Parts: sequence; C-alpha cells; structure tokens
Amino acid sequence: MNDKISTFLLVQNIKMHSKSLLNILLIVTVGCSTVSKPISLSYATYKVAQQAKTDTALVNMLLPYSGDVSRMMKKVIGFSTTTMYKKQPESVLGNFMADCIKEMAEVKFQTKVDVGFMNQGGIRAEINKGNIALGNVYELMPFDNLVVLQRVKGDVLEKFIQRIAADGGWPISKNSSFVIQSKKAIEIYINGKPLDMNTIYTVANTDYIANGGSNADMLKGIPMQNSGYLLRDALVDYIENLTKQGKPVDGKIENRVRIINE
Repeated sequence: MNDKISTFLLVQNIKMHSKSLLNILLIVTVGCSTVSKPISLSYATYKVAQQAKTDTALVNMLLPYSGDVSRMMKKVIGFSTTTMYKKQPESVLGNFMADCIKEMAEVKFQTKVDVGFMNQGGIRAEINKGNIALGNVYELMPFDNLVVLQRVKGDVLEKFIQRIAADGGWPISKNSSFVIQSKKAIEIYINGKPLDMNTIYTVANTDYIANGGSNADMLKGIPMQNSGYLLRDALVDYIENLTKQGKPVDGKIENRVRIINE
C-alpha cells in the first residue's frame, strides 16, 4: 500500500432549516500497488431536495473514518504566492492547470505532447495565497476526469479551438496561443508555430472533453491513450514536484488567449 491518494471519503453535515437533514458522501479508495485503469466513466445528476432524509446507519458506519480523511485532506503539499482564480479569456489558474496537463502527460505517457487544454467549466475552485492542502486540490478538481492523449490532425484541432473561441476561451498550455475576434479563433499557434492543417498533433486533454463533452464533438471517436491517470492526481504530482524543487505554485498572464476589438 502506498500513500498515493487517488480517491477520498468525506462526510459533511449540512444544516437545512436549522436541522441537519443531509449528509454528503464522497467515497474514494486509497491507491494500492496494483493500478486500476478505468475503461470508461459515466455521469449522473441527482437533485438534492429538502425532503432528503439522513441515512443514519450509513453515517454511523462512516464516522470512524471521517477523522482520518479530514487529516489527510489537511496535508500541505505546496505553497502559492498569490490567489489564483479562473477567468476568461485567460487566467493564471487556467494556465497553471493547462501546463500541468501537458507536462504530466509527457511524464506519464513518456512521449512529447504538443499542446494541453483545460476546459473552463471543469475548474471548480480557486487556489488561495498561502499553503495548498490536499483538500484544496479536491475542491479544484472534484471530478474523476482522466488525463488522455489523442493524435489529432490540424484541421480537427482547428475546429476544436474554434469551439473554445466561441465559448470565450479556455486555458491552453504555454508556447501555444490564439486570438479571439468575433468569437472566432485567428492567429493560432501550437508549440510556437502556426497551426498546420495537415500536421498530426499530440494533444493532452481530459477524457470528458476527448469523448465529446462541452460540445467538443469533433474529438469524439478519435482513439485516445488512457493510463487511468486522474487529472486530480496529476495536479497533486505537479504541485509536489514544484515543492520538491523549492518552487511555489504561481504563474502569470502571457497572452495565450486574448480577445481583440470586434
């Protein structure tokens, strides 16, 4: 058993109308030496209503574990010199996450990656200035999205970036950029060079987007490499690697994505 935490369990009492009516449970397992590789993920939406009742038996079963989980989530893994939040068309937090996807994909898949993307809607929290705890990463990335690679022809990548431009801009990894004009992407650069419609690019993304999520239909059906590596774990690894090098978690606006007057 190693101490890589790939999932977590958290019990929190929520007060509704001065009474505790709901317990939220997220169950996550502690990674072992045998690596499980998810084949696919499915998502479902559940409506939480005031009529929901507490499952007392389940809560009592989980209580002995809640203390250990709370301590794990408070473990400090890094430090930020500034508060980082998401913003369109570009943000420091978005740049940080897109760089993480690209760089950790290169490490995990042992191959050169041309560009990495992070969908704007997938960023669910900010990173505050100061210590970064493990729990902060779970707040930032609460979904079990996987880091995947796809080999994408330039004309398909252009359609994907046009989709991003129409949405106001998503984070893109360093050395790549584009300009948004009238919700259209122009001046697209990948790895420091103008986008070539006939070149095959290695793209790092989440499985959610690679499977056509957020209207990225042009990527759906393109074969992907999947090692079962959660984006959440990639973020933890990335932050811990920076900490080992004595570096803080920070970044800056680099005009990777910008909007010009229409």
